Amino acid sequence: MRRLRQLLRKRGLRATEQVVVVEGAELLSVAVAAGASIEAVYVAPEGAGVPAVADVTDRVLASGGRVFDLAPGVMERVASTVTPQPLLAVVGYAPATVGALDGATLVVVCVDVRDPGNLGTVIRTADAAGVDAVVCCDGTVDPTNPKCVRATAGSLFHVPLVEGGTTTAAVAELADRGFTTVATVVRDGTDYAAFDWTVPVALVLGNEAGGLDDDLVARLDVGVTIPMSGRSESLNVSVSAAVLCFEALRQRRAVALPDGGTSSATQPARSTMSAMDEAPVRPDDDGVHR
Repeated sequence: MRRLRQLLRKRGLRATEQVVVVEGAELLSVAVAAGASIEAVYVAPEGAGVPAVADVTDRVLASGGRVFDLAPGVMERVASTVTPQPLLAVVGYAPATVGALDGATLVVVCVDVRDPGNLGTVIRTADAAGVDAVVCCDGTVDPTNPKCVRATAGSLFHVPLVEGGTTTAAVAELADRGFTTVATVVRDGTDYAAFDWTVPVALVLGNEAGGLDDDLVARLDVGVTIPMSGRSESLNVSVSAAVLCFEALRQRRAVALPDGGTSSATQPARSTMSAMDEAPVRPDDDGVHR
């Protein structure tokens, strides 16, 4: 149990062992369905008799994984949340390599995104909008941070996440691959709805408080702006990601539908609400890529 506690709190250990800790039967079910390697599952007494817990642990056991029943009070001492889920699992996970960008036409690049909930929501949004990969540059919070993992609602196991190194290196790599590099700017950019999202695009998102550095914006191909009619100064980074990624999906569907395309962008939209609501978290390591 000491190792499990450390995995929840130490980014370096998760990276070394190439694992992530998932919380709850629903998130574990997504990991199992995605073919992730399940090392071990830990179930609190209150999880006994819960159908969803029983179903996913049966699947783990059938695949050769291990399931451990915990004594009362143990989960509360180990978990990173104030009110923990009745199930924790250690799941194999490693970031994607740059080869994940081969053949990609829509990539999201996160620059200095510090809040794990925001990053997790960006990853979940990217998955829903059919984004091919998410690149996390130095300064961005670790995507295996427990709060980030919860916020992805399982999309961590669907969307390739590339550790991009420096922003300069990531942008240069994407430009060399033929992507139009797009900066998100609060004002004076091209109206996002007027921009052509059907070409290969790398959408660059900035820090929650400061956005993108002016020097970086100047090096990118174009800046896009989401017009606002209210008095808010700006949008949350994950909300901006949702607006822009789904505009890209809308335009790509409009191009594909007349031809009877069958790509993921033309499939019927799903409308689902996850039961995995985020719970307050105890202090964790910052998990920022250095």
